[in-house]
Amino acid sequence: MAHREPASTRLDDRYSDPRAVAESWADAVPRLAAAEIFWLSTVRPDGRPHVTPLLTVWWRDALYFSSGERERKVLNLDENREVVLTTGTNALNEGQDLVIEGEAVRETDDARLREVAALWERKYGPDWHFDVKDGAFAAKWGAAPVFGVAPRTAFGFAKAPYGQTRWQFA
Repeated sequence: MAHREPASTRLDDRYSDPRAVAESWADAVPRLAAAEIFWLSTVRPDGRPHVTPLLTVWWRDALYFSSGERERKVLNLDENREVVLTTGTNALNEGQDLVIEGEAVRETDDARLREVAALWERKYGPDWHFDVKDGAFAAKWGAAPVFGVAPRTAFGFAKAPYGQTRWQFA
């Protein structure tokens, strides 16, 4: 699968075991695509953080998520589109955690949204079927805007051995 390559990849020796090596972005992308749960961090208008779990799909070099248009995360994005998405394991000595930093950009093109909706249903099953209407997912609770986050900076935290890889995108 072709994908956008980072401008730089670097292992941070300060937080890495001497045996660790920088992970390639090509190895991280399949884990981003397969991860079922991410944690989205946004900032409330008064500056306090807000974190919530959600589902995502990886498409065209970005993570896509959806939410009800009156939910706190969407209200936060009206003020500040900078976000952090994290996924990984809760184990100390196995697996890898991934962190994506970037700008959440609302996707409103119905043709693109239909592609995202098809990926959503393929990944999560028929309970997660969405129709598309007027630039959003048409959910049973109302319009659900969809946002894409292309990584600006990403981190991979390996646990055996410990290593911190930083991918910086142009």
